[in-house]
Amino acid sequence: MSAAHGTGTAARPTTVAVVGEALVDVVHRADGSVEELPGGSPANVALTLGRLGRAPHLVTALADDVRGRRVRAWLEDSGVEVLAAPLRRTSTAAAHLDAAGAATYEFDLDWDLDGVEVPTAPVLHVGSIAAMLEPGGTVVLDAVRRAQGLVTYDPNARPTITPDREATRARVEEIVAASDVVKVSDEDLEWLDPDTDALRTAARWSRTGPALVVVTAGGDGSFVLRDGAQVAHVPVPAVDVVDTVGAGDTYMGGLIDGLLALGLDSAERIASAPADRLEAACAHAARAAAVTVSRPGADPPRRDELGLPS
Repeated sequence: MSAAHGTGTAARPTTVAVVGEALVDVVHRADGSVEELPGGSPANVALTLGRLGRAPHLVTALADDVRGRRVRAWLEDSGVEVLAAPLRRTSTAAAHLDAAGAATYEFDLDWDLDGVEVPTAPVLHVGSIAAMLEPGGTVVLDAVRRAQGLVTYDPNARPTITPDREATRARVEEIVAASDVVKVSDEDLEWLDPDTDALRTAARWSRTGPALVVVTAGGDGSFVLRDGAQVAHVPVPAVDVVDTVGAGDTYMGGLIDGLLALGLDSAERIASAPADRLEAACAHAARAAAVTVSRPGADPPRRDELGLPS
């Protein structure tokens, strides 16, 4: 079953509240060129969901400066409603790309949600720096605890921002236990728990609360776990990689979209779904991410690029 058709009919707009950082990626390419691109992991997830027709709201923090206005316009152009607390200056991430297009990051980031409320929505997505960095991190954790609908989480570890591994792991696992769907890269798992195989850590996580844990492993595809066991492995589509900026975030947005398109909109439905339906949702996510890595920056696909009806 192809991912494009495995998720069924056209997406019905479903409001997803995404909470997290929006910023500007200052991309340093291997050839010495430098380019500024809107980004931020949760912002990229919201962008993906907007392009896939899911009517997302992004709760974030932005300055009313040139960069902030550019980020806001980038999001709104893809159907994202932006709810932003004010900052003095818009945050940045210096992304250094190697010859293979893989990125490492250095951040100049403020994260404070004072003055903005997290709306109630059928789906709440949180992740990345926003779930860790105070004072906004406490707001994110409270939103997860209060959520009434599906909660999705991508830890997206950033050691340069939160170098205390033990404290970071404790917060991450607190949010994991309160979430319904967790997507995490093998690299993030290896940093969070370096003495344990990544899939063993993910299997342990999947017994602590989430109905679904998905581990992405670059060219090795993604591994789908439920109730402490692997239930599927999804390969990555063949594609020429330009860079990996935004790939994991596109996968996360595609996973949310794929689950919703299959009617898997609650922990109970995910827990009881046949494994092939979970595999179809992850294949849809992998196809979306493959489009993103095939072009520069965080530029996730729209529905028609995935062969889906608009």
